[in-house]
Amino acid sequence: MKKRNFIYRCSSCGHEEPKWLGRCPQCGEWNTLIETAAGPSVKKTGKPALSYPLASVEINDTSRISTGIAELDRVLGGGIMKCSAILVGGEPGIGKSTLLLQTAANALTAGRILYISGEESAGQIKLRADRLGLSTDTKKLERIEVLCSGNLEEIEVTLNALKPSLVMVDSAQTLFSSEAGSVPGSVSQMKFCAFELVSWVKEHSAALFLVAHVTKEGIIAGPKMLEHLVDTVLYFEKNDKTAGLSGGHDCRFLRAEKNRFGSIDEIGIFTMDEKGLSPVDDAGGLFLIKREGELPPGVAIAALAEGSRTMLVEIQALTIPAKGSVSRVFSDKIDSGRVARVAATLEKHLGLKLSDQDIYINVAGGIRISEVGVELALACALYSARTSLAIPADTAIAGELSLTGELRSVSRLASRIKTAANLGFNSFLCPAIENEQEPPGPATGTKATRDIKNAIKNIYGA
Repeated sequence: MKKRNFIYRCSSCGHEEPKWLGRCPQCGEWNTLIETAAGPSVKKTGKPALSYPLASVEINDTSRISTGIAELDRVLGGGIMKCSAILVGGEPGIGKSTLLLQTAANALTAGRILYISGEESAGQIKLRADRLGLSTDTKKLERIEVLCSGNLEEIEVTLNALKPSLVMVDSAQTLFSSEAGSVPGSVSQMKFCAFELVSWVKEHSAALFLVAHVTKEGIIAGPKMLEHLVDTVLYFEKNDKTAGLSGGHDCRFLRAEKNRFGSIDEIGIFTMDEKGLSPVDDAGGLFLIKREGELPPGVAIAALAEGSRTMLVEIQALTIPAKGSVSRVFSDKIDSGRVARVAATLEKHLGLKLSDQDIYINVAGGIRISEVGVELALACALYSARTSLAIPADTAIAGELSLTGELRSVSRLASRIKTAANLGFNSFLCPAIENEQEPPGPATGTKATRDIKNAIKNIYGA
């Protein structure tokens, strides 16, 4: 009897069944099992796979490829690692395709570059290259091959013929293969096609950029499982263009959620204009709002350390009587749980009643902050908003606040103080340093304290 040569695969979760079912037993979705050609069986030869002693593995110093874009190299940990796969996620129109095209043109590699697009035609890609000013250097464009198809079989034929050193795929949602079902963009299609492409670049010492769209919740659409197939996951974020910021820049933030070859604490900052994405080398005062005179109540300047760079941002707080019986915290750029914890610490140790207040927190420039050094500045902004006492305009703040009201030191404090001094801040409030008589940085203007009570006294001189 002829063996069965097809299976039924769920288009939602990728679960496989030997026969058709109305409901997927894995995810519970109805009418998602689709007839799919079964892959060829693998014969067991009994021979062990080839392995290597770890001590005999040699590290190649040329294993990284520079993208030619300093901010992207920073987030990647020094450049593109060969035999790696990089997933780039972001909202539509944020600049993912622009970043890929600029990377393809500026990457410092002698090999060919294959740009695969399932969303645009070759003419549209060329128009973007002309708009970005990439067509002025014909040598850059001559090494870029364009393939406008999402068919995995066609892509594999081109890969084997061209042998590129960099592969750009825009986007994962347009990939499809006859072996993974008949519906492009499904979870099983994306997972199957991504796995095949990742396997190819690892076997041929190439590197892969894979673009994926995000949902309204800000996660990569469809499969989070795609993140487990790649080595690096980058997310593009956008700020709200604010005229009050230094220069009124329209900024893009590039963060690494996963990176096997570098730190995930680095952040890349770009500005977007008609010439595409431009890296921001010095972001120290990029997110400060230009004002004349004193700061309004509820505003504090925080000195942050994001990866290898330090920058100053404006923390804005607002407190109003709660509209209901339970107070609420509204904060999207700083975790609302952290805001609630800082507010509770202030109420406990300073007697500042915030439990009957609705709390609103904003970060000027729209940058998302997860660094613990923002907690002292956040506490000072909340105190200022509740008491309507403005913080001196020349004061920058950094420190971690514990539940006991004590202040804990933060990393790279000297660099934060230096950056604040260079931007004209004559006073710096920070935690006291253990076993040191003087805090790091300029001795004059640096106010080191051990708890939140003394921190407020140092600000207001009470």
